[in-house]
Amino acid sequence: MHFLRDMLGHCGLSQQPMIATAIRQIFNADTGQEACERLAEVVDRLKAPAPKVAGLLAAAEDELLAFYSFPREHWSKLRSTNPLERVNKEIGRRSDVVGIYPNDRALIRLAGMLLIEQNDEWLVQRRYLSDHSIRLVLSAERSEDPRSNNNIKEEVATLNAG
Repeated sequence: MHFLRDMLGHCGLSQQPMIATAIRQIFNADTGQEACERLAEVVDRLKAPAPKVAGLLAAAEDELLAFYSFPREHWSKLRSTNPLERVNKEIGRRSDVVGIYPNDRALIRLAGMLLIEQNDEWLVQRRYLSDHSIRLVLSAERSEDPRSNNNIKEEVATLNAG
């Protein structure tokens, strides 16, 4: 959403509906490969009417499509900045109640305490991502990591006694 708003700021009012629709199509792709193809098409279509937007889209490809490398059930949560915005709003709300702080360290302590509280809540009560989906990510990382135990076992099995 924030990236889309930023892109709309780089074009005229008459172009905004077309650009918004084109960018939204990228994020509605079913696979990462399809999203890459859609992004390339959108960049090509926008080169003439909105060259700055096309350049920014091309430059941000890796960041925009990074969430596609995670399991599908993570996509909706990784695309969104809502949890971060919620935490920032809570820090602002709580800091407004106090109003005046004796020094910067007091404000940092308050914000740190709120972040620790939020972390504890997500760990214990309300998980942002399910255990099952996190296990999928971790098992995929282990199988791709050359330093994982699976690869080490294979290397050890091929060693000859001297």
